[in-house]
Amino acid sequence: MLLTSRRLRAALLATASATLVAATLPAVAPGPLGIGDPLFPYLGNPGYDVLSYDIAFTYRGDNTKPLDAVTKIDARATRRLDRINLDFTHSAVRSVEVDGARAEFVTAGEDLVVTPRKAVEAGSPVRVTVTHTSDPTGGKGGWVPTTDGLVMANQANAAHRVFPSNDHPADKAVFTFRVTVPSKLTAVANGLPVAKTRRGATTTWTYRTRHPMATELAQVSIGDSAVVHREGPRGLPVRDVVPVADRAKLEPWLAKTPGQLEWLEGQVGRYPFETYGLLIAGAQTGFELETQTLSLFERSLFTRPEYPEWYVDSLMVHELAHQWFGDSVSPRTWSDLWLNEGHASWYEALYAQEHADKPLDQRMREAYRLSDGWRAAGGPPAAPKKPTAGEQLSLFRPVVYDGSALVLYALRQEIGAGEFRRLERDWVRDHRDGTASTADFTRLASDIAGRDLSGFFQSWLYGATTPPMPGHPDWKSAAPKQGGKPE
Repeated sequence: MLLTSRRLRAALLATASATLVAATLPAVAPGPLGIGDPLFPYLGNPGYDVLSYDIAFTYRGDNTKPLDAVTKIDARATRRLDRINLDFTHSAVRSVEVDGARAEFVTAGEDLVVTPRKAVEAGSPVRVTVTHTSDPTGGKGGWVPTTDGLVMANQANAAHRVFPSNDHPADKAVFTFRVTVPSKLTAVANGLPVAKTRRGATTTWTYRTRHPMATELAQVSIGDSAVVHREGPRGLPVRDVVPVADRAKLEPWLAKTPGQLEWLEGQVGRYPFETYGLLIAGAQTGFELETQTLSLFERSLFTRPEYPEWYVDSLMVHELAHQWFGDSVSPRTWSDLWLNEGHASWYEALYAQEHADKPLDQRMREAYRLSDGWRAAGGPPAAPKKPTAGEQLSLFRPVVYDGSALVLYALRQEIGAGEFRRLERDWVRDHRDGTASTADFTRLASDIAGRDLSGFFQSWLYGATTPPMPGHPDWKSAAPKQGGKPE
């Protein structure tokens, strides 16, 4: 296209005017971003895909003092980035580099907003290095102080209280941990050990995962710990981490894991990771947690006499089942949580039926009786209500546990035990090391059943009330009282 001289002058004037206006407009202030998760709208960040984390912690022996840390994030930009938002809060940032060059940074909400010297182009690799502290005080998840050190409990949205990250399970990555501690202590993390180096009074322990992991599943244990080794199916390394003083007392429980692994492999297929084990900590968390390859348990679960053996066994199987459902196959959004907890509760209940004569039908009938109350209080399984502000654990309501296992029971009733078993095995095989959604599950179920199950799932996963149970027309759900609790 050619411009006449008059048009050229007009175009130049327009350009100059636009430049002048742009120069006088205030710059858009950095702000927190998110990927639009319905339950945690500011969790995660758009514009890049994390490939790996390399995180170094230095612990000086006091679990009330911040650790020194360096987090290196290798990612690939999925669009042009003038700024890079990371999820990070509760600690101090000392410096940030992007591809080796110092970068400006500010905090906005619970985001660390980094401005590199030049924009990162779409498709380009980028490395962000953050030198920071990692504060174990204040509660609300992240680091959990124990009687002899620290462990992590990052679910659902607390990993960014420990290290800078894209803190959403939709963006999984491989991890390397380098943990420097006083030499009298032991450090253990997800994955397998790759190095151990002693320098003077400290030792650096290095671990690396072989499979991608969501940030909420990261685990680092520091303490006066014994690491106990044994073999699982086909020589799988089984590694338990327990307080030294409790090593002998806990052995009868630890010895159960290979058999539980074998049982679950018989249900859903080969174990998906490079190792497994129990991390038993001297802490009062109020929960157990499926941190990848190394599930976290409270010491009191195994030492308090009021807990019957079958109950403890079933909780061990619950966290083990999560290695398939939630860890290997992670939720696309936090509204897909029912896929994690419903399946773990299902196999927990099935194991109790087969090994402790606790009838599955009886447990599911009781869940059905309570289900309408659970839905009223917490929302339906696949559309849970938001957690209470500042209390992410309030997301973990009964409706996502037995209320969601009840959906799986109804599905087995609807399509038959054989097709249900095939669905379970195909699900963890097809989505191994990835993320998946409720829509993915319902689509696969329809494919295997050979018919459209969208109506079935719409009522069971999204209905305000519980549908009739296939095969059990006599089952009744108690009407919820005011506030959502059943009568």
